[in-house]
Amino acid sequence: MITADPTALAALSVPADEPALDALTLGRRIRELRTERRMTLDALAAAIDRAPSQVSMIENGKREPRLSMLRTIALALGTTLDELLTTEVSSPRAALEIAVERAVRGPVFEALGLPRIRVSKGQSDDTLQTILSLHNEIDRLHRERVATPEEARRANAQLRGIMREQDNYFPELEAQALELLTAVGHSGGPVSQQDIADMADHLGYSLHYVNDLPHSTRTVTDKRNGRIYLPTERSSSRDSRSPIVQAFASHLCAHKEPENYAEFLRQRVETNYLTAAILLPERDAVRMLTEAKSLRRISMEDLRDAFAVSYETAAHRFTNLATARLDIPVHFMKVHESGTIIKAYENDSVRFPSDALGAVEGTTVCRSWTARTVFDVPDRFSAWYQYTDTPTGTFWCTARVEKAKEGEYSVSVGVPFDHVKWFRGRETVHREVSKCPDDSCCRRAPGDLADRWAGQSWPAARTPTSLLAALPTGTFPGVDQTEVYQFLEAHAPH
Repeated sequence: MITADPTALAALSVPADEPALDALTLGRRIRELRTERRMTLDALAAAIDRAPSQVSMIENGKREPRLSMLRTIALALGTTLDELLTTEVSSPRAALEIAVERAVRGPVFEALGLPRIRVSKGQSDDTLQTILSLHNEIDRLHRERVATPEEARRANAQLRGIMREQDNYFPELEAQALELLTAVGHSGGPVSQQDIADMADHLGYSLHYVNDLPHSTRTVTDKRNGRIYLPTERSSSRDSRSPIVQAFASHLCAHKEPENYAEFLRQRVETNYLTAAILLPERDAVRMLTEAKSLRRISMEDLRDAFAVSYETAAHRFTNLATARLDIPVHFMKVHESGTIIKAYENDSVRFPSDALGAVEGTTVCRSWTARTVFDVPDRFSAWYQYTDTPTGTFWCTARVEKAKEGEYSVSVGVPFDHVKWFRGRETVHREVSKCPDDSCCRRAPGDLADRWAGQSWPAARTPTSLLAALPTGTFPGVDQTEVYQFLEAHAPH
């Protein structure tokens, strides 16, 4: 899957624990400075012409003073405003007290109905640390439990919005790909298996093919010993170069273990974007596509064949370059044979089905769209082209069907009618009409059928289980961490 700028995508992740000046930290700072100067609460209150109770609320972080008040407090304490507003904590003990104070005021204590604990000097470090550790573990379990498909779908919707803002083109990742290609002396054209091996070596990794890779993984990277483990059996439907590139792409992107699903998703799509940018180098791909546009014969099959990649990879890569480099708005879909959308991207105003969260993944695409009609085409070796009239305009699409262990998928790329002139297959006579999201289009059965079968059917869905199951727990969803650790222990050099 294509992705977005790491800086922009950081908005989807939990921010790092950087010091932040909030009312609680500021209040503790004022109390510390007052105590250092042997000044009583009443004395500070008198010096700033406020009631002692008001000063107490400020020191306890329950009230945030105005800037003018802060200047008065700084003057009374014989310090500067900058020193008063510093985010530095004076000692580990102070940091611990602030962390516990934040915890007892937070949603975990409130949800559990626990009384607030008053943090005081009489409590030992061990006591405070125990309280904080228990809070953090309860909070972790809570966040893990609420990592539902809804969270995943919301994260996908946010990510797709970021991709659309940048036309799905991210120069930072393109620059990383170019730097690595240059480092191994790639001079143009398809990237060979040897080029990929040289890239791994350049980055300090050796490749090891094994027959006991954990079942839940495609590759395993041993960061400690600089090893990438790959399966000895290669899938006939997958590019053998992609798993290697994806393994060291995480290294290039400086990924750390994800702390939540949004961060996991961000890392996965960054990795896949960088992989495509390496396998289909921007300079060569743009040159080929620009020439094809001038000849009015852009083709996903030609792009696939020129760089020896899968049709899906070629289609993804085209969406990276189409708008930014060719000035062509575009949409992309990957749809399961059940009609369920697995991946989607658009910047051409096509109207994808979506749920209340704005998520597209997991919804059902109209049966008149190219992504669905292609499943009924008997000729699976030729490209399928189709025009579809929709409420938001007419779109032309090209699609193919590919197989995977979960069943068959269609991969389709489409453009608005005004841009079909650049593509091979524009002369197609295949045309459909879609009225979706109007239920009368394909979501509601014709009246006679409904009358005859309503209440008399009980189908079992064939939708991929990954779309229906709750998000797997763990740092890397879907991966058996114990199995991975056991594997690494068994294969580590001695």
